[in-house]
This record gives sequence, structure tokens and C-alpha cells, in this order.
Amino acid sequence: MDFKQCIVIREDLKLSSGKLAVQVAHAAVMVLEMADRECVARWKREGQKKVVLKAKDAEALYRLRAEADQLGIPAAIVVDAGLTEIPPGTVTALGLGPVANKQMDKLTGRLSLV
Repeated sequence: MDFKQCIVIREDLKLSSGKLAVQVAHAAVMVLEMADRECVARWKREGQKKVVLKAKDAEALYRLRAEADQLGIPAAIVVDAGLTEIPPGTVTALGLGPVANKQMDKLTGRLSLV
């Protein structure tokens, strides 16, 4: 596989598994709408590889988004509506890509899996 999408979740929020799953889904859809169509087509043909990673807090997500911008990687921050577990306006996740694995690994290679 040559392409992947990464979703980075804040580990400091301690979200329930259901809430975490929804935030991952939001991030995946949001960033997919921003991605290069050719990358998306190739990623889909390869099986739509996704990796869910963790970051310390909202500040870490914003730093990753800034790095993604510099590398030309599509990036979308998820801000929760606050209807369930957390207050409105809480930043929960960052969607990245899909892009080539090598490009993504420059950005996310140091992060741990959820």
C-alpha cells in the first residue's frame, strides 16, 4: 500500500469508545473532502488504509496541523458541538490525508497508536 489517511485523537480527553469512534469518523470525512482527487482514487483502490494515532492535547493537534500545512498534507481539525460528553467547541481530533505513506510518515512517524 502506498497511501494512507491518519486520524489523531487527543489522549487527554479520555473519550468513551463510542465518542472516540464518532470523532474519528468526523475527521476522516472532513479531511477526505479536502484531499487531492487522484490521491483519494489511488487510496480507495488500495483499500483505504487508515491509522488512528494519539497526541497529548489540543495544542499538539494544532502543531501537527501547522506541520501538515508546510508539507502539503490535507488537514482538518474536528471541533465538537458539545451535545454529549464534552463542552461545545472542544477540539477533539485531526484528520490527515490520504497522501503517500512516505509523506505521511514524515509527519506522524513519531506518534503512538491509540
